[in-house]
Amino acid sequence: MCGIIGVVGDSNVALRLLDGLRRLEYRGYDSAGIATVESSAIHRRRAEGKIVNLEQRMEVEPLAGDIGIAHTRWATHGAANETNAHPHSDGHVAIVHNGIIENFQALRARLEEQGHKFETETDSEVIVHLISSYRQTGLDHTAAAHAAIKDLQGAYALAILFADQDNLLVGARKGSPLAVGVGEGEMFLGSDALALAPLTQQICYLEEGDWVVLTRDSMQVYNVDGAAQEREVKQTALTGALVGKGNHRHFMIKEIYEQPQVIGDTLHVLLNANTRTAAMPEFPFSLADIPQVTIVACGTSYLAGLVTKYWIEQLARVPVDVDIGSEFRYREPPLPKGGLAIFISQSGETADTLAPLHYCKKQGQHILSVVNVAESEMARVSDAVLLTKAGPEVGVASTKAFTTQLSVLAAFAIALARAKGAIDLEREQSLMMALTEVPAKVSDVLDHEKAIEGIAAGLQDAKSVLYLARGQNFPIAMEGALKLKEISYIHAEGYAAGEMKHGPIALIDEHMPVIVIAPSDSVFDKTLSNIEQVVARKGKVIALTDKAGAARIGSNAVETVIVPDSDPFVAPILYTIPVQLLAYHTAVLKGTDVDQPRNLAKSVTVE
Repeated sequence: MCGIIGVVGDSNVALRLLDGLRRLEYRGYDSAGIATVESSAIHRRRAEGKIVNLEQRMEVEPLAGDIGIAHTRWATHGAANETNAHPHSDGHVAIVHNGIIENFQALRARLEEQGHKFETETDSEVIVHLISSYRQTGLDHTAAAHAAIKDLQGAYALAILFADQDNLLVGARKGSPLAVGVGEGEMFLGSDALALAPLTQQICYLEEGDWVVLTRDSMQVYNVDGAAQEREVKQTALTGALVGKGNHRHFMIKEIYEQPQVIGDTLHVLLNANTRTAAMPEFPFSLADIPQVTIVACGTSYLAGLVTKYWIEQLARVPVDVDIGSEFRYREPPLPKGGLAIFISQSGETADTLAPLHYCKKQGQHILSVVNVAESEMARVSDAVLLTKAGPEVGVASTKAFTTQLSVLAAFAIALARAKGAIDLEREQSLMMALTEVPAKVSDVLDHEKAIEGIAAGLQDAKSVLYLARGQNFPIAMEGALKLKEISYIHAEGYAAGEMKHGPIALIDEHMPVIVIAPSDSVFDKTLSNIEQVVARKGKVIALTDKAGAARIGSNAVETVIVPDSDPFVAPILYTIPVQLLAYHTAVLKGTDVDQPRNLAKSVTVE
């Protein structure tokens, strides 16, 4: 959610800031802006809507200055318009802010009593006036920034400029990520390493409560009390080349096609090639002693957790509880001593998942995180980490991040089952070999893209779509519905097929497309019965199945997509691909913004 980039440079920074904002587009936004310092004055350009609007404004009104900050805003307090767009400034101080200031109303009232005039509806503007108020008491620039930061309650990542300082940039973070980039005679701030990738590969990740003072030649990090801190500068492998679309029309379809490679890369480190067994890192806890698993995640990652529940309970015979991050900690569930809590997140910075993580730590749970960013806060505070190798995912709708999460969690479920003695070596080897076949079979599914595009043509005018599946594939029905909703704006619901009779069947008529995920597994006969019930009510069945399933479904389906035969264990990964393609092509036909759908953000860093 939102994006920040800041530069203390040795030449005009405006175009580099604009380029940095483009790399942050994937996070989601509805306005954008840039501020620079030149001739002891703050100069701003802001625009509602896409970055191209800001770019057009800057072509007419260019910005000068060797120091600047920039921001993509996703509206929380105040409408999405130019007035509320960041950076905010009172002429003396300019700031950009990600997060929510929970006590902004009290701060605003205090500042208004002091004579400060507010121009926006945002919570962020109080930070500008708060810093200026402390400057008026005689505090120097950094002391005023620190005093203001200590007054803030809530979540924030901040970058702060001063009109009379062309070699000073202050940053701060609490509950929202912020990274420092170290250059030669230059320093950078960014919401993530991807924003800074073309500028530098030397990255320092600020820790919770840190604030930092940057000049062209120096970086000093402090904790919330103002004590100087040492933070490691790391080399990142990210480069600007990783975020191009190549020959693809959208990032989403590019990332869908990257799945054979990234699933293979992910599984490569999870397989012991010599023994054909699951290769887990050395955990600081014993898998054999785990009494219960608690899985917490949000959005698509939550659905990966639901699939994992089936895998662990069926294979390892360990009870699993799965919860949505935003609900978990307010439910305050009792947790067994020595239990394992698994947190799943693409970014590793999702606020709704981080808060439950800290709750589970206090409850004495072992913490295992599945993340795509090794340097993320979630990874840093966990007892153990399983990394996905998805690489940067720019499309807001998660695709390759989801299937790499499933791949990691499948391998973990196998390892846990073996540690518990619930499966023997032969079964472990069989399951791991089925996993290693997934990348090639995903490639086979991608060969059906043209046929799926044709099916999408029949969905684009639908008012509502129903997805059905059973067992471990039921969460994939939910994922298919979520993808369709996210990017095409068509209402869709994913249901366990057996639940159709308990309500959703009332919706089925000749206008209702019903997408059924039906591999030939132990519950296929039950699913086939549900298909017949849909057909009896004139619903249009689109079947995703294998060859044997297609033969049995026959003419009951108006359209059929054939998925390669596989061990039922890996079916959730394979059947994800056609529902991704179906959502993508439906959205393209409807003309929606596939990579940046309305109202959505890639990284949700506030509750």
